[in-house]
Amino acid sequence: MGLLNRPCRGLLALLTLSTWLQSGTCSGALHRTGQSLLTRATNDSEALPAYKNPSLCINDRVEDLIQRMTLEEKAGQLFHAMLYMGPNGTLDEGSEAARRNSTEFMIGDQLLTHFNLVGDIIDARQVAEFYNRVQQRAQQTRLGIPVTLSSDPRHHFTENVGTGFNAGRFSQWPETLGLAALRDADLVKKFAEIAREEYLAVGLRAALHPQVDVSTEPRWARISGTFGEDAHLTAELITAYIKGFQGDKLGPYSVSTVTKHFPGGGPMENGEDSHFVYGKNETYPGNNLDYHLITFKAAIAAGARQIMPYYSRPIGTQFEPVGFSFNKGIVTDLLRNELGFEGIVVTDWGLITDTEIAGQYMPARAWGVETLTELERATRILEAGCDQFGGETRPELIIQLVKEGKVSEDRLDTSIRKLLREKFVLGLFDNPFVDPDAASRIVGNDYFVRLGNEAQRRAYTLLTNKDDILPLRNIGSETKFYIEGFNATFLQNRNLTVVTKPEDADYALLRLAAPYEPRPGGFEANFHAGSLEFSADERNRQADIYESVPTIVDMMLDRPAAVPEVAENAKAMLASFGSSSEAFLDVILGLAEPEGKLPYDLPRSNAAVETNMEDVPFDTRDPVFKFGHGLRYADKCAS
Repeated sequence: MGLLNRPCRGLLALLTLSTWLQSGTCSGALHRTGQSLLTRATNDSEALPAYKNPSLCINDRVEDLIQRMTLEEKAGQLFHAMLYMGPNGTLDEGSEAARRNSTEFMIGDQLLTHFNLVGDIIDARQVAEFYNRVQQRAQQTRLGIPVTLSSDPRHHFTENVGTGFNAGRFSQWPETLGLAALRDADLVKKFAEIAREEYLAVGLRAALHPQVDVSTEPRWARISGTFGEDAHLTAELITAYIKGFQGDKLGPYSVSTVTKHFPGGGPMENGEDSHFVYGKNETYPGNNLDYHLITFKAAIAAGARQIMPYYSRPIGTQFEPVGFSFNKGIVTDLLRNELGFEGIVVTDWGLITDTEIAGQYMPARAWGVETLTELERATRILEAGCDQFGGETRPELIIQLVKEGKVSEDRLDTSIRKLLREKFVLGLFDNPFVDPDAASRIVGNDYFVRLGNEAQRRAYTLLTNKDDILPLRNIGSETKFYIEGFNATFLQNRNLTVVTKPEDADYALLRLAAPYEPRPGGFEANFHAGSLEFSADERNRQADIYESVPTIVDMMLDRPAAVPEVAENAKAMLASFGSSSEAFLDVILGLAEPEGKLPYDLPRSNAAVETNMEDVPFDTRDPVFKFGHGLRYADKCAS
């Protein structure tokens, strides 16, 4: 007799028992008794392998699946690869020129089941249909292990393959720096809940964020994805962020988070980034590593499921000067043993294999172990305590290591057990598909978009407002504007006049990017690095505008800028952290009010930054504006 033919009282009891068993805590004689009851009650499903039986305890399902897996199937679980969508939502056929394997090869031959989706999402229905095709192909493998699809941040303005994507069809919010500027944990949680709904709708089940690095080195190119310079503020906000994505308890309606970059990527030597050979070192002249661990302790306490170490190698610490994912002292001794993290450790992308990104040759980021072979690098990463290789598609290396006796299959099982359990807890084995109709309704719906737009406006930070020039009053079609950094159409649509010369204008509106020194290379050029000051020519060019007409400057601060001349000579200066031109105009015209406060100090000069200690917060000499500065329109004091 099937379960549905039993009396209701028995059904309720068995459903309760099933729920308890699926918690994964079942053990001993009581577990065996409960399991036998469920087995008798569900004999219609006895032909199913145990791992496919949703009435069984998750831990038992995991163990059953591991026992069935070949070495090749196990090796495939250890890789987290990039996944591209083909034309019109088809499976990607790969590209030899771009060194990109086809989806068919990665799923069907390499037996990979963890992927990072690449590219902007413009059509939510199409992406949902593509995701379902991927899951259908995964079901056709021998064991039918479902795919876990992950993503870098997608709700902001950053466009850099490797660190994040433009919002596309998703609701668009300020960068996390903008959320930090608002100091509102409830808003951060609301953002994360909305992002979770949009992720779930298209099949994204793991977020390769939050980025909880503390920005103690102002020149670093990755600051835009952080919550700023204060570790305690970051700890408060990322707690809300993780809860918003995962819910109170991880389950079928959760998105698993990957907190990065352990043990904190902020203290980069000279502010350079460790994606590149010249930026491999992370340094601690202030002996201040503990400050950078504050955010990771908070993330672990909030239930962080996965953690990603950075590429860098530590200099001037007790730890071996090798990349963090190769570093047993960092991963096992510090993260696992001292901080008590029991979840998944996934490496940053590309530690084993040389590759090409955006047309630029990129050596494997095996800093400190560059002379090791690919096999030796893989061994070091496993020995360090990592569970998964990010951005790699090299399962043949793991197979060779096991066959040669250099790595045991039991060691693989330790990591695979965690990786598979995550899939079970997320409900992927029982319901891996999404509804494309629902995706088209949920992603970018009016409510989500409105909240994102409101946050863009609120996150604006008013740094100066001489003579209370803002908000602009008594503005009409006769008022003339000189503009830079956005399209004249935005003003013309408001019946305002745009002129081509500053001297012909009543006001100048400049939307400027924070200064940086352009770098070569298709990939490297995306990183805003180097000096925080404008060049002499650019300063002189701006000075002519400031002298000609009252000027309002909106500067996108993806990292701190050393621009005291702008603060001194512009009539008003605003900091933004990802905003549309419409948001900017609403703020300066008084249709919205800036509420932000700086998430870091703004230094006075590049020279002042060069004398600071990379690992110490708030130590740059005589900043122009300090952390927390931010005026309101109601304030009458000019700065």
